[in-house]
Amino acid sequence: MGRFDKYMLQQLLMLFGFFSLVLALVFWVNRAVGLLDWLMGDGQSASVFLQLSALSLPTILVNLLPISAFGATVYVTNRLSNESELVVVQAAGYSPYRLARPALVFGLVVAVMTAILSHVLVPLSVRELDLRRDEIAQDVTARLLQEGTFVHPAKGITFYVREITPNGELHDIYLSSSLADGERQSFMASRGLLVKEEEAPMLLMFDGMAQVYELESQRLSVTRFESFAYSLAGLMAEVRVPGQSTRATTTTALLARDLSAENLATANSRMNKALQSLAVTLVGFGALIVGGFSRFGLWRQIFLALLLLVIVKSIDNSLEGAIERDPTLWPVTYLSTLLGVVLGYLLLWKAAHPRLRGTRGAGGELP
Repeated sequence: MGRFDKYMLQQLLMLFGFFSLVLALVFWVNRAVGLLDWLMGDGQSASVFLQLSALSLPTILVNLLPISAFGATVYVTNRLSNESELVVVQAAGYSPYRLARPALVFGLVVAVMTAILSHVLVPLSVRELDLRRDEIAQDVTARLLQEGTFVHPAKGITFYVREITPNGELHDIYLSSSLADGERQSFMASRGLLVKEEEAPMLLMFDGMAQVYELESQRLSVTRFESFAYSLAGLMAEVRVPGQSTRATTTTALLARDLSAENLATANSRMNKALQSLAVTLVGFGALIVGGFSRFGLWRQIFLALLLLVIVKSIDNSLEGAIERDPTLWPVTYLSTLLGVVLGYLLLWKAAHPRLRGTRGAGGELP
């Protein structure tokens, strides 16, 4: 690889990192708002929020890396053209195909990164994220222990505690439950403790009163107690086995499980995400290099590149929707990527044959 190739590749990688960081922050903030609202409602700590946010990053990155690669390619090519660096290397004998070498290497690097994310890191992060969500759903303690607030950890349950001492003792407890058919239960106690058992947490209440109201007969029963144990098993969410879904399974494990149409469609969709990085890079570079040098800039070529990107991504989204409805159509997964590669090659071919254009650029074409 020549010095110019290394220079251009370095510029592409630097801009790619910048665009990826900016886009990741935008997408992360958008997702973090809903995540933070859910976690704060369940009484979770900031560390849990940071863990779940970190686990969502691979899914965000795998979708934005091709867009970042396209943006970096267009920006770097436009800057090199405006500063006449492309004109100099073309005058030195570099053909459009030769100029495309660093862009091709850059596209392959991004494709490898996207492949690692889509085939391995994203499924693992989704699996861990599902596991953490299940743990949070099972964490009754965090949802109950909120001082001075009436909380509803589950449908039909109302809980209140006035004070929680540093040693974990609860003062002035109120618990209302309408889970039992035909009756409503209410418990009030001056003190209590939340004890974690093997099957489900237990709420131990001391010096209190239990009320049972029968809805049909409208009869109220009151019982005073010195100590009472209430199982919180009814608040426990249904336990799901994490890692069994297709999204949470790595590609090798997915294909080892069976070669059904659904699994083949998923595996090829992940591979297509990686190859699209190469396709959009070639489209972006080819669209700008075909314009030659112009003192007025390459705005028309930039618009052309954006238009071609929209076309490729629109076709890809349409095919993805069709494959979701009918997984047996998975062989057409790569049509949009193949279209992008063909368009990139045709643009390079046109740039290599300037005599075939109807008109010359404002700044003239290199012979």
